[in-house]
Amino acid sequence: MLAGSCHCGAVKVILARKPRRLTDCNCSICRRYSTLWAYYDRGQVKITARRGATSSYTWGGKHLRFVRCATCGCIIHWEAVDRSRRRMGVNLRNFDPETIALIRVRRLDGARTWKFLD
Repeated sequence: MLAGSCHCGAVKVILARKPRRLTDCNCSICRRYSTLWAYYDRGQVKITARRGATSSYTWGGKHLRFVRCATCGCIIHWEAVDRSRRRMGVNLRNFDPETIALIRVRRLDGARTWKFLD
């Protein structure tokens, strides 16, 4: 089990397992957020936050909702707007760097080809 939080601690994340790999995407939003994504089924992630502690952002086709702490602004995760889709991405930059240091990071060309660059 892994535990992480936003900078101010208002949003906490518990993961059922350590991910096998992380994704560093260069699409227009991920490169600005500077995230490292780990992908999970929603049932494997527990997010704890008081009501109003998060805000979200959708853009383009409005398929994904990026959720951030409303206080410190840290990006916590993305989730599908369509709740029938269970996959979500968790930003592992909110976890202890030593915990994620040995996890392989793959570089995804989300800006153009949607292929891994490594």
